[in-house]
Amino acid sequence: MTYQETVWDSTPTLKSYTLSNFRDIPQIQKLSKEKQFEMEVVGNVLPFKANNYVVEQLIDWDNIPNDPMFVLTFPQKGMLKPEHYDKMSNALTNNLDKNEIAKIANDIRLQLNPHPAGQMELNVPTLKDGTKLYGMQHKYKETCLFFPSQSQTCHAYCSFCFRWPQFVGMDEMKFAMKEGEQLVQYVKEHPEISDVLFTGGDPMIMKAKMFSKYVDALIDAKLPNLKTIRIGTKSLSYWPYKFLSDSDSQEMLDVFRKITDNGIHLAFMAHFNHLAELSTDAVKQAIKQVRDTGAQIRTQSPLLSHINDDSKMWAEMWTKQVQLGCIPYYMFVVRDTGAQHYFGVPLVRAFKIFRDAYSSVSGLARTVRGPSMSATPGKVVVTGTTSVNDQKVILLRFLQGRNPDWVQIPFFAKYDENAIWLDDLKPAFSDKFFFEEEMNQLKNKNQ
Repeated sequence: MTYQETVWDSTPTLKSYTLSNFRDIPQIQKLSKEKQFEMEVVGNVLPFKANNYVVEQLIDWDNIPNDPMFVLTFPQKGMLKPEHYDKMSNALTNNLDKNEIAKIANDIRLQLNPHPAGQMELNVPTLKDGTKLYGMQHKYKETCLFFPSQSQTCHAYCSFCFRWPQFVGMDEMKFAMKEGEQLVQYVKEHPEISDVLFTGGDPMIMKAKMFSKYVDALIDAKLPNLKTIRIGTKSLSYWPYKFLSDSDSQEMLDVFRKITDNGIHLAFMAHFNHLAELSTDAVKQAIKQVRDTGAQIRTQSPLLSHINDDSKMWAEMWTKQVQLGCIPYYMFVVRDTGAQHYFGVPLVRAFKIFRDAYSSVSGLARTVRGPSMSATPGKVVVTGTTSVNDQKVILLRFLQGRNPDWVQIPFFAKYDENAIWLDDLKPAFSDKFFFEEEMNQLKNKNQ
C-alpha cells in the first residue's frame, strides 16, 4: 500500500456551493439574512462557486466578514458599484423572471470591461489558411495560450478573477477550442513559440484522460521549438486532492511524468493568493506529489485589497513557498476588469508593499517580479518612485511587450498616488509614452 493510499483513503468528495445551495452551508446560515441577500445580488452578476475544502479548511469563520479566504471566494456587496448593486437588488426584490434578471446581469457585465488588454481584438491568432483560433491567444512571441473547452470552470472561483466572462454563461465571450490539432498546427507554423500555456478556467478541472489527449498531440508531433508546457492552475489551493486521491490523481501525475520524460519542461503555474492556502497537510503533500513528477512549481498572485495587501503576509508566503520547493514568480496588479474598484491597490502603494516584502526575504525568494500590470502593450512593472529635475515620477519598464524591443526600456510617468492601472498614468516628460504610437498603429491595423 502506498503512502497516498494510507493517508488519503478517507478524502472528501468534491462538493460545490453556488447561488443555488450556498445557504445550506451551516456557517452561512449564521449570517444575517441581509448579508445572505447581498451575496445573492453580487453572485447574480459576478461568478460564484466555493467548495467543501475551501469552506471547511481554509476559511476562518470566527473572522467573518474580514477573513481573506472568505472575501476571496464569497461575494461581497462592495464588489459591485452602487448603481449596479441597486439595479440587481431591485430586480431580485421585485421577483423579476429569470430572463429579465439575466438581461440586467449581462447589461452590467458589459460595463465591466469583460476582455481587458486587447484579448479579443489583438490576441486571437490565425492559421496560415485564415482560420481564426478563438480557443487560443498569442500576445508574446514565445508563448501561446490554449483554452481547452473542457477547462472552462474551476474547483472554486476567485472573486477577483479577470477571466470571469468564462463562467457567467456569456458564450460569445468564451475562449475555447475542442481539438488539439489546430494547436499543434499553429505551433508548427510559428517556430518562435517555445512555450504552450494551458489555461482556462482551470485545466486541472479536466479528467486526466482528456488532458492527456492534448498533451499526447503535442508530444507526438515532435515539435522542435516546443520547450515548455505550462499549466495555469489554482487546483493546489482549492482542491489539492486532485493530486492525492481523486479517481484519476495517479493518472494525472503520470501525464506530468510523460511530459518531463520526453524532455519537455513542465512549469506548473500555481495561483496562491494567501498564506492560508499553504497551511493544510493536503496542499503540502500535493505539492510534493507534483514536484516528484519532475514538474517545477512557480507561484503567482495579484495584490488584492481586502485580501493580501500586506507586505508581511507576502514575505511569509514567499518564504513558505520556497520551503515547500516552489519558486515565487509574479506579484500582479489587479486587472482593469470586473471588480477592480474593490480589489485595486494604487500603484505607488503596491510598489511599497512589494519592496517591503522583497527586502525581508532571502535571495531564494527574490525570483519574484512585480508589481506587474498585464496591460494591452505588455507586462509593465513598477520599479519605484524618484525625482528627476525636481519632478516626482513613477519609474516603469516592460518585462514583456507586444514588441520585444520594448522590454527593459525604462520610462517615466507623473507621480500619482491614486493611479491603479497603466491607463491612469500620464507621461512625465513628453506627450506620449514611447510605445504609444506603435501601439495605436497596431490597434488600428486590427480594427
